[in-house]
Amino acid sequence: MSLFKQLLIAICLFLVVAFTGNFIVSLESSRAQYVNQLRSHAQDAATALALSLTPNIDDPAMVELLVSSIFDSGYYASIRVIDLSNDKTLVERSGIATAGNVPDWFVKLIGLEPAGADAIVSRGWEQAARVEVVSHPMFALAKLWQGALGSLGWLLFCGAVSAVLGALLLRRQLKPLDYMVEQSHAIARREFLSLPDLPRTPELRRVVQAMNQMVEKLKALFQEQAERSEKLRAESYQDALTGLANRRYFEMQLNARVTNPEQASSGYLLLLRVKDLASLNQRLGGQHTDELLIAVGEQLSRECARYPQTLNLITRIRGGEFAVLAPGLVREEALQLAQNLDTALGSLHATGATDVALVASIGLAPFVHGDSPQAVLGLADQALAQAEGQGENWVCLDHSAAADAGDDHHTWHTLLDRALDQQRFKLYFQPVVASQDTQLVLHYKVLSRLIDDQGQSIPAGRFLPWLERFGWTARLDLLMVQGVLDQMADHEDSLALNLSCATLVNPQALNKVFELLRSHSNLGSRLTLEIGEERLPEQAILEELTRRLRELGFSLSLQHFGGRFSMIGNLARLGLAYLKIDGSYIRAIDQEGDKRVFIEAIQRAAHSIDLPLIAERVETEGEMLVIRELGVYGVQGRLFGEPEPWK
Repeated sequence: MSLFKQLLIAICLFLVVAFTGNFIVSLESSRAQYVNQLRSHAQDAATALALSLTPNIDDPAMVELLVSSIFDSGYYASIRVIDLSNDKTLVERSGIATAGNVPDWFVKLIGLEPAGADAIVSRGWEQAARVEVVSHPMFALAKLWQGALGSLGWLLFCGAVSAVLGALLLRRQLKPLDYMVEQSHAIARREFLSLPDLPRTPELRRVVQAMNQMVEKLKALFQEQAERSEKLRAESYQDALTGLANRRYFEMQLNARVTNPEQASSGYLLLLRVKDLASLNQRLGGQHTDELLIAVGEQLSRECARYPQTLNLITRIRGGEFAVLAPGLVREEALQLAQNLDTALGSLHATGATDVALVASIGLAPFVHGDSPQAVLGLADQALAQAEGQGENWVCLDHSAAADAGDDHHTWHTLLDRALDQQRFKLYFQPVVASQDTQLVLHYKVLSRLIDDQGQSIPAGRFLPWLERFGWTARLDLLMVQGVLDQMADHEDSLALNLSCATLVNPQALNKVFELLRSHSNLGSRLTLEIGEERLPEQAILEELTRRLRELGFSLSLQHFGGRFSMIGNLARLGLAYLKIDGSYIRAIDQEGDKRVFIEAIQRAAHSIDLPLIAERVETEGEMLVIRELGVYGVQGRLFGEPEPWK
């Protein structure tokens, strides 16, 4: 039983005992008073009758008349006149009076007996007769009954008012306890809540202050770990001068885009080189040259903002060389990007960023899944060298692997539109297992495959960029959610399904997703929705999404995490089910010490808020040994199973 109910019941019991005791004492006092009144009533009647009979004691008719008049005028059980000479009754009147509406049980409970009195009738100096009067308690019982009803009504009224006021007071006083419970639940969800308004009750104030202090301590500890991890990430994967990613991060992402079937997609690699950087350094000085490179980086970020898939893939390789990895771009868009960059960089001199004309060359090279990272980089270097050698501002080279239907806008539009209408997307499942016990399956990651007109399956990395280009990603999400919910009816395993940012920022599409989830709320404990770090919506949208999912019993998680670790402070308030580390940080972690140090820092930060980590794309035993040694909770990758249809 809750403390609120216990205190409320205690208050009610106290009121009942207090009022009952007061009622009993008051009733007993009234009873004693009425007994005295009955005796006085009987004595007064006997004395008055005796005085009236003294001159008329020898007149039987007058005696009877006087006795009758007294008996009829009051509450008497009996009146007798007894001749003292022979003890015979001269006149007697008696009757059985009722107590009106007083119940019998109350009469028996009170036990109020009739009271009697007598008086002597004289004949001169001689005692002639004795008058005996017995008063009936019916009027006293009626008064006692009315008093009891009044006291009971007042008791009930006061009890009801006291119970209501006590409940309101207790609810107000105990409200901090409810908030402390919410604080505890929030900590379990990796959220940090503090109660700003301290209660006035000293005992509760101390408890709330202690709870707030603990929450702030945990929050500060986590924030410290997050800042340390972000600093380490910046030192390892960020260019100190421009704030862009460095070459190590660029190589990780390029390798992921061309080797990982789930992330792989066709696109273009853009290399930009500032010419005569050494000469500029001598003529302008180191500070002005650095300002020039920073300006170039800002122009790259500004122009690439039109293509969201490139925002986290802008890097400074070395010196005056920059690279932009643009997955999902077709040839026309890549050429337009190069043209815009050339124009923007040419305006640096005109805007006064430097006092000499900036000369930069751009090389473009396509890539598709299956290409060698070295081959893609070599082709881009060749395009850059050709631009410099021919005096061109930019050059784009193609190779046979890219000159296929991958850039055929009409073909993809027709194929995807037909596939969405006909639901020609097949569910594939890849196990996610515990790192300490790979036989324990935590859940299955749901992946999609497009079935083309020839019956061949196409991985998501190839068709997702086109779905985004056509604005159809939300249509695919609805199909996937419906398919997964139908699939879950046939087994008891837990699943994880990705939702795109396009669905999250589209209220109509998101409401349709929630309608599907609401109709299958019984499956909430076994389905986790994942969102990619690369295109997270605003924090307010994420918090609202988490709240609505939690109300339906579903949970949220984040995948491909690592590129923007600084946001983990905000993500901690979302109560994520787990966090999946991007596979580019896991690849060859047993051979690259900087990756190990970075993952170790993330693990410490996540462990401080009890947030499970799952490593993506674990493909070798060496990587698995390091992941297990670091204490990462779960692993996902081809080492433990290829994506395949449900058996």
